[in-house]
Amino acid sequence: MSRSRTTRVVTGGVGTIPGATMAERRRYFMAHMDHLRQFLMNEPRGHSAMSGAILQPPCHPDADWGVVYIEVSGCLPMCGHGTIGVATVLVETGMVEVTEPKTVVRLDTPAGLVHAEVDVHDGRAERVRLRNVASFLTDRDAVVDVPGLGEVRYDMAYGGNFYAILELSQVDIPFDRAEKDRILTAGLKIMAAVNDQQPPKHPEDPLIGGCKHVQFLAPGSNARKSQNAMAIHPGWFDRSPCGTGTSARMAQLHARGELPLHTPFENSSFIGTTFTGELIAETTVGGIPAVVPLFSGRAWITGTATYLLDPKDPFPTGFVL
Repeated sequence: MSRSRTTRVVTGGVGTIPGATMAERRRYFMAHMDHLRQFLMNEPRGHSAMSGAILQPPCHPDADWGVVYIEVSGCLPMCGHGTIGVATVLVETGMVEVTEPKTVVRLDTPAGLVHAEVDVHDGRAERVRLRNVASFLTDRDAVVDVPGLGEVRYDMAYGGNFYAILELSQVDIPFDRAEKDRILTAGLKIMAAVNDQQPPKHPEDPLIGGCKHVQFLAPGSNARKSQNAMAIHPGWFDRSPCGTGTSARMAQLHARGELPLHTPFENSSFIGTTFTGELIAETTVGGIPAVVPLFSGRAWITGTATYLLDPKDPFPTGFVL
């Protein structure tokens, strides 16, 4: 479990997914093995906000492990809180060589190579710092016509996934968990409108695209401290501050000239959990100005399990209500 959001880390039983890169393995999994994602994410084994990570032998020569990320919405290119969970599991179960006080775990993900620096004390992972993939702003002050909401202005940024980022006040809803149903409905409407009218596309990987996340900013959010209600397809909120969302938010702020390099940034979730981060370098992705984000959080192993499928089970991929 990573900072109040569950990550089911699959350590065995899957075998090696075909593909020469983790991006290819993600594509193969989506095309031929999605029943396994549903089996692990849907009820009765999972729930409507479930996410997970399947460990794989790495494809990249500099990586220790490969990862395919799964959740109720599909297979993500990258997942921040999930990677914190993966690094914690690898260290605390001895699946990587552990050194104290710091252990570096190099992870091969569909979005690229991610470095995890784990603070270790008495064999326990006490904090994980991730150097994420390059992140960037693709659209500034974009406008989309949303049925029932009218014109909505947003920024689109990438931090391992694409995020439409906007102030919640634009849709005239208070930042209050009692209003979660209205916020989620607005988020799904904005998501659908963006994907219908101007879907984002990664400049280097054509299979990374579309908007499945709307990052609603709380009143008072700025370039030092920010809080979000993260609406996610097909209809749930992130319980964590969202690692790739934090990366996208920092990239957005940097592109707007509000967050310089090496400047602390704090990002909080709808339920108040927090990641801290900073930008450590500038770069480019497909000719687009980008930044290299660093963020940190903590995870706790809450249990171990073996999941079984009876051949007579009438719901071999679980169910969604």
